[in-house]
Amino acid sequence: MGSNKKAKKNAESMNSRLQLVMKSGKAILGYKASVKSLRVGKSKMVLISSNCPPLRKSEVEYLAMLAKTQVHHYTGTNTELGTACGKFYSCSVLSITDPGDSDILVAGAKE
Repeated sequence: MGSNKKAKKNAESMNSRLQLVMKSGKAILGYKASVKSLRVGKSKMVLISSNCPPLRKSEVEYLAMLAKTQVHHYTGTNTELGTACGKFYSCSVLSITDPGDSDILVAGAKE
């Protein structure tokens, strides 16, 4: 019971950090655009939703490893990730290029 509560709190804190990134920083939503930003080397962090297809997930993880970029496996689905960004559509991969005022990069490294 205690671990479930902690997981929910971590998800909420990640959502609030993500909202701050969307307001003050820069983020790229979508698989194709995120892969492009990884190849160029602009990405600081990549978030992958829980229901992202395994092949796509492994490809993004591989490119992130080559680019020395942090990867965070988002606990929610692609619909929840899109909603957390303030969009009305689903998003399985999200790339953060500028964190802005948020401390999401530090928080992602801890988890």
